[in-house]
Amino acid sequence: MNTVILSTILSLSGLGTTAAIVLYFVAQKFKVKEDPRIDEVEEALPAANCGGCGFAGCRNFAEACVKSDDFEGLFCPVGGNETMSAVASILGRDAVEQDPRVAVLRCNGTCDVRPKTNQYEGPALCTIASALYGGDTGCQYGCLGFGDCVEACNFNALSMDLKTGLPVVNDANCTACGACVKACPRDLFELRKRAKKDRKIYVACRNEDKGGIARKSCEVACIGCGKCVKVCPFEAITMDNNLAFIDADKCKLCRKCVPECPTNSIIEIGFPPRKERSESDNKPSPEEESKTSVSEETQNKKEE
Repeated sequence: MNTVILSTILSLSGLGTTAAIVLYFVAQKFKVKEDPRIDEVEEALPAANCGGCGFAGCRNFAEACVKSDDFEGLFCPVGGNETMSAVASILGRDAVEQDPRVAVLRCNGTCDVRPKTNQYEGPALCTIASALYGGDTGCQYGCLGFGDCVEACNFNALSMDLKTGLPVVNDANCTACGACVKACPRDLFELRKRAKKDRKIYVACRNEDKGGIARKSCEVACIGCGKCVKVCPFEAITMDNNLAFIDADKCKLCRKCVPECPTNSIIEIGFPPRKERSESDNKPSPEEESKTSVSEETQNKKEE
């Protein structure tokens, strides 16, 4: 009996050793040599693994940077231009710079301007609520308010405002990773160019219904009147599907469009308060009055 056990142990040991040797030589033969620069690039990245670059993690992004001939389509939004400059230095290439961006919520339908019409009693998730029905208000385009975006953010840049029922973006913490953009089933988040002093002007609405229907659903909905398009001197505003959109790359923050919006759906953030014109400001100056008098006299002479 002992002899049988001993021979079994020896046989299995020999078989295991043989298999190990074979596997070792096979691994050596087909071993893929990895570029050591991948480790260097990965070390230069912020290690957020947020997916904002379009890759599963920082390691995958580092591999793509090393294997590509240039940086076209490759950018780390969390690290920004400083990180990409370090990566370029490691790889001996020219750095690619992009304007820093920040997330904005394109919905301003707070509880007081977009009243609820029904009560939702399902799972408190935007993705599920959006798939099941149009929402608990008359607007089927607005924020559902369950905070999927807050859960998706890894940088504490989002929080829910219990008073308004809408998520709030903390510009100081936002890295423009795009996690909120992917998490929102209603496509309400947009990554816009970050201007000086975090100033922003954008249309906080996604309602594509016609004006009357949109206004009935929400008091601050865009009604597609086109007034903002007409006053924009930089052609930064377009109208599509009854909805205005302001291109952040073309917008010069002149603010001319804001007072033209009859529903206040255009948001301006970070600007000093507008100066209110007094009655004296509306009166013509003495020079203007003089010109008017001369013009009237000339006209009267012509009529005579």
